[in-house]
Amino acid sequence: MKKLLIALFLLASSFGFSQSKSGDLRHVVIFKFKETSSKASVDSVVNAFMSLAKKIPVVKSMEWGLNDSPENFHQGFTHCFVLTFANKKDRDEVYQKHPAHMEFQQILRPHMEKVFVVDYMAQK
Repeated sequence: MKKLLIALFLLASSFGFSQSKSGDLRHVVIFKFKETSSKASVDSVVNAFMSLAKKIPVVKSMEWGLNDSPENFHQGFTHCFVLTFANKKDRDEVYQKHPAHMEFQQILRPHMEKVFVVDYMAQK
């Protein structure tokens, strides 16, 4: 009986671990734009970034929004983007190296003051 309980515990533990590994990868990118960048320039950057979802097939979904926190901890970061990938390989070997992503970086650079990126495996 003790061996059976240990086996069930190990099976349940390994199932829980594999579940967390199988979640989607979220790639969160938050920009602080230069004060010298016009609204039209920032809008152009946003449109260029959002177009990556159509140009790079491994992007499962993409959304964005403006900071709306009343806490005033944003430190000037205004635009938040969340991209979803099936796994790390899609992010690292396809998205990061894709010509459209490289082209977007060139569009962004003249307007970016700072960027903050956090990636995580989605947990349910």
